[in-house]
Amino acid sequence: MLGIAAFNDRESHRMNRISIRPALACLAPLGLALQGCAALPEADVAVAPATAEAPVPAGPGLWQVADADTTIYLFGTVHALPENIEWYKGPIETALAVSQELVTEIPSNAAHDPAAQQMVMTSALLPADETLRDMLSEPDRTSYELALTKLSMPPAAFDRFEPWFAGMTLAVVPLLQAGYTAESGVEAKLEELAPADVARGALETLEWQIELFDTLPVESQIAFLMVSADNIDQVVPMMDDMVAEWLEGDADGLAALMNDGLTDPVLAHALLYDRNERWAEWIHGRLAEPGTVFVAVGAGHLAGRGSVQDYLAGRGLSVTRIQ
Repeated sequence: MLGIAAFNDRESHRMNRISIRPALACLAPLGLALQGCAALPEADVAVAPATAEAPVPAGPGLWQVADADTTIYLFGTVHALPENIEWYKGPIETALAVSQELVTEIPSNAAHDPAAQQMVMTSALLPADETLRDMLSEPDRTSYELALTKLSMPPAAFDRFEPWFAGMTLAVVPLLQAGYTAESGVEAKLEELAPADVARGALETLEWQIELFDTLPVESQIAFLMVSADNIDQVVPMMDDMVAEWLEGDADGLAALMNDGLTDPVLAHALLYDRNERWAEWIHGRLAEPGTVFVAVGAGHLAGRGSVQDYLAGRGLSVTRIQ
């Protein structure tokens, strides 16, 4: 979803070495994981009770919602990872192997479509008489330009683009420079490892995600941008810590790490709570059809208050953690 090479204006040879594909694949989901949408007003939902009294195997969080003829697994993912991170084993491997459908946030091939890339670039452009830096206050502009300098990018790198696009890119570029790739991310591996005959599904479309960001109030877009800019030095260390918590299966620890993010309530609901509630509604409805479904969404959506599990509990559904 992110045409990094397209907006360089040949000003930065470093940026030209960052390929479009991994950035596209992890733009929106990765940005949500990094920003956390946390330190936010609490969502008015029921808190999912701890249903499993026996110890569960250590590892990335995997939950189950089931009725008489339907089982839905909920797996919290990390959209970009360094190479050689081992996580696919035990209950995760078993659950995917028996599933007839793999459901992700957006269709697996959506971000690689050239038409989709063009759509993103078109949506992200500012009117010809506006520039991004002119939209920022003096302190914000100073912090933003410093962040670009630290990434070896020119101050004008995103002048033609809306704040949400610049903010998402600033959240992605440090990770790409540090060796994180979407090819090593969980969704990419699940696509490779899923049974050959598994059906594919998605909770959202790429177009919907882009519209979500593109229609945010300007103030919320700038707040989103400044989280990335103000914390540019912490992006990689924070992601390293998040991956460590994710590998241990510490959902509470993961939620705590993500509580140093946005305080904008508009972003809170648009990017996290409202989506979690819609996904819980989809899961509830899917229980009416028999079968086994493996749902893989960003780990931040399955951690903390206002998680998907909380919204499922609010619908009277029992959620059991199996890893």
